[in-house]
Amino acid sequence: MPDAADDLPMDTMPLVVLKQFRVIYGSVRQHFRDVEQRCGVSGSQLWLLHEIARTPGCGVSELASRLSIHQSTCSQLVEKLIAKGLVSKVRKPDDQRRVGLHLQDEAARVLALAPGPFEGVLPQALQGLPSEVLAQLHQNLAQVVANLTDRDEQSAERPLSDL
Repeated sequence: MPDAADDLPMDTMPLVVLKQFRVIYGSVRQHFRDVEQRCGVSGSQLWLLHEIARTPGCGVSELASRLSIHQSTCSQLVEKLIAKGLVSKVRKPDDQRRVGLHLQDEAARVLALAPGPFEGVLPQALQGLPSEVLAQLHQNLAQVVANLTDRDEQSAERPLSDL
C-alpha cells in the first residue's frame, strides 16, 4: 500500500515531516499542561508518583532507571514531591543506609485526578509500536540527531516535561 507521502515532491518532504514533529511536540506539551492543571504536579512528578505506587519502598536509582533519567534529576524530582507532602522517605529495616520511597495519603488524590497515561502520551505511543517499527524509528531518529548542528546531549537524561 503506497504511503500518501510518496506523492509529495521531495523538496516539500522536510516541511511535512516538520509538521509531524510539531504534532508530537504539541500533543506532549498539551498533555503536560493538562496534568499540571488537574493535579498540581509536573508530568514527570506524576510518573514518579505512579511508579512509587506500583512499587512502594523503591529507591531513587530504581526510579531513575524506570524513567530513563539521570539519578540526580530523579533525586530533585523526589525532593519536590517530598516538599509537597506527597512522598516520604523511610529507611529500610534490613539496611539503614538505604531509603525507600512511599506515597503519602494526598498522593492517591493526585493520582486519581490524573488524565493518564501516567508516563505521558509519547512513551505510551512508543510502547504501542511494533518492535520492527520502533527499531526503524530509532535508526531514523539517530540520523536526524546526527544531522543536528547544535545538539543538547544532556537533554536525553531529563524528563520531557522539564525540557
